[in-house]
Amino acid sequence: MSITIYNTMTRKKEMFKPIIENEVSMYVCGPTVYNYIHIGNARPAIVFDTVRRYFEYKGYHVKYVLNFTDVDDKIIAAANKTGEKVSDLTNRFIDAYLKDVEALGVKRATHHPRVTDTMEEIITFIKGLIDKGFAYEVAGDVYFKPREFEAYGKLSDQSIDELRSGARIKIGENKSDPLDFALWKSAKPDEIAWDSPWGKGRPGWHIECSAMAKKYLGDTIDIHAGGQDLAFPHHENEIAQSEALNEQPFANYWMHNGYMNIDNEKMSKSLNNFILTKDLIDQHDPKVLRFFMLSVHYRNPINFTDELLLGAKNSFERIQTSYFNLQHRQKTSMNLVDHADEWIGKINRLKQQFEAAMEDDFNTANAISALFELTKEANLYVTLDQTDANVITAFQQVISELLNILGIPLAEAGELLDDEVEALIEERAAARKNRNFERADEIRDMLQEKNIILEDTAQGLRWRRG
Repeated sequence: MSITIYNTMTRKKEMFKPIIENEVSMYVCGPTVYNYIHIGNARPAIVFDTVRRYFEYKGYHVKYVLNFTDVDDKIIAAANKTGEKVSDLTNRFIDAYLKDVEALGVKRATHHPRVTDTMEEIITFIKGLIDKGFAYEVAGDVYFKPREFEAYGKLSDQSIDELRSGARIKIGENKSDPLDFALWKSAKPDEIAWDSPWGKGRPGWHIECSAMAKKYLGDTIDIHAGGQDLAFPHHENEIAQSEALNEQPFANYWMHNGYMNIDNEKMSKSLNNFILTKDLIDQHDPKVLRFFMLSVHYRNPINFTDELLLGAKNSFERIQTSYFNLQHRQKTSMNLVDHADEWIGKINRLKQQFEAAMEDDFNTANAISALFELTKEANLYVTLDQTDANVITAFQQVISELLNILGIPLAEAGELLDDEVEALIEERAAARKNRNFERADEIRDMLQEKNIILEDTAQGLRWRRG
């Protein structure tokens, strides 16, 4: 089976064919680091981390680049407001970003480049565009000329005339055409700046990603990804810059995740309905947050409500409980070869369903449905009078493997019980043996406060997460 990807450029699903066999080059637009990230920023981090994980699961070596924009008008304004140096402010929010997304199970990128560390490459890139006639300098500013790039508008499927009708020249801009966009901005007084052939200044937003992608992944990359809001103008402008300079396709596949809504309204600062990721992590299990984000196909909008998050929590706990029930039943399982093959066949078929969903444009919603079917079969199996140890192990291994692909690993039962809890369980067992039921009930309540729920069954003590 082969992986298909919905390519925003062609507006259809396409079979994935890497530039280099068994290797994937992938660039994801990262945050502008002037504040803590909101859950809309967390969605692409989770989505494209999952895409990366699946490629790695299938044996690809993934070169994954996620950048940090660490110089920008908003960053300068934020630093002026707090009285910090720009670098101190951006370092603080880069650390905060990494802390948030790592809590959500996102792996570090192969490279996390910063604009301020890529200035030489950005200036060289701009000089190349000027030399080829795609850009011009005026009063210390440098602008790109979209009209000179014949295919401008191909990603967003807009004509140059349609785009021009909505374009305006702002006060203070020296560009000759409303469509022209800044590659380099001349420095304002007391503003962070770098030396360049056009005087002191700093790069425009769009040129940064083109230069960083070229530096770390080459002139043509396999996948360029980001939020739907970046398709125009950011990604459109990246394409124009990169293909004008390099004279070859910038990216073979373009992936964009859908918007985040809050209580059925698009999340926006103007509506003051955005939620910081760090606050959600403080209030909820990060694994549940990631599970919730993956419960909807990445290209579809996702609606955040307390009720839907609670539903995700309950769904994830059903999977956890199923897994821990398998662990419990393993203790009393035997080798029943006469029925093992049938059950292992069911397990493998559901694993294949999971993979088929992931290979159909990374449909995590359908993949999770296959995972639910797997746990449903596991729950049925543990109720049988006799269970086979190999089948129990197969259920556990596949559930764990599929959750790891989604970036939601389950801890082993032993890892969830620290020394204090283990001692309490042993004390409770002794109290019951001595018919001290008052103390046994007291310990049960104490454990329940620690989110450990005990169940006395005919086959022995069983526990689960509350």
